[in-house]
Amino acid sequence: MSSPQTDPRYEEKLAEFEARIARGEKIEPDDWMPDEYRRQLIRLIQQHANSEVIGALPEGTWIPYAPTFKRKKALVAKVQDEVGHGLMLYRAAETLGKPREEMIEEMLSGKSKWSLVFAYPAETWADVAIIAWLIDGGAIVNQTIMATGSYAPYCRALKRIIYEESFHLKHGFDMVVTLAEGTKRQRDMLQDALNRWWEPIIMFFGPPDTLSKHTPVLKRWGVKPKTNDEQRQIFLRKFVPQILDLGLTIPDPNLRYDEENDRWLYTEPDWDKFFDIIRGNGPMSKERLAVRRLAHEEGRWVREALEATGIARQLREAAVAAPSSSVVA
Repeated sequence: MSSPQTDPRYEEKLAEFEARIARGEKIEPDDWMPDEYRRQLIRLIQQHANSEVIGALPEGTWIPYAPTFKRKKALVAKVQDEVGHGLMLYRAAETLGKPREEMIEEMLSGKSKWSLVFAYPAETWADVAIIAWLIDGGAIVNQTIMATGSYAPYCRALKRIIYEESFHLKHGFDMVVTLAEGTKRQRDMLQDALNRWWEPIIMFFGPPDTLSKHTPVLKRWGVKPKTNDEQRQIFLRKFVPQILDLGLTIPDPNLRYDEENDRWLYTEPDWDKFFDIIRGNGPMSKERLAVRRLAHEEGRWVREALEATGIARQLREAAVAAPSSSVVA
């Protein structure tokens, strides 16, 4: 344990730990770290992993209804990637001592959280396009920043994930452009999707810094190099001009660029709604978890077969024995 109550050299070790982070060094699983650093990382990476797995569901429901075979193949590949990202992230969290099975059970029970954007319905094919372009675009902003953080296994996992997210972004942008250049019905469908997703997109980066209880310690220890509000501004600088160039209207009459302070001003979302959805009360929160529980139960026989043959145990032992520099999946 690495807390002031149990380690007489805690302050000395903490000073060296923070000096390493200040020098830009990465922390590996076997390195000394404060208990709170470990706890915050597990919480953060576990929620990220949950979000990747749950995040496959809104788009996954559209696979049978994709308008062309090309779109269907791309969507199948994207959904498969998202689940794979979850696996990499659960593995990164396991390096901190929390078993993957425990994390999955906490997700299925509703004990651990996941991104609020995946608690919303994907009502039309245009929703699939907006999710792949703007939600994944927001994810790339976040992940590119977090990949420069202090915990090495998480950073390595993120760098691998970003490569695939870049494909998702191009896939989404291509769909958006196709709809924007299509018939009036298609353009109206795209605008409607943007109208419904704009507030969740703004909330995607988390609550404002004044309401975020985790950001100060995450930034202090290099896990989160930029705050929620800083990430939100990077997203707006990148994507607002692109949205407007497509002839779309952003559903926020107060959105404008403040040249003097070099920042975008926007209508603050309903943050009470944000916290309520995060607690599991989103429009589709219960349905999403029900689907995951069903899939988990239907896959039980595979897990039991692996346990019976000893393969699962061998895989766990191999993962534990793997060099920490290679542990990302």
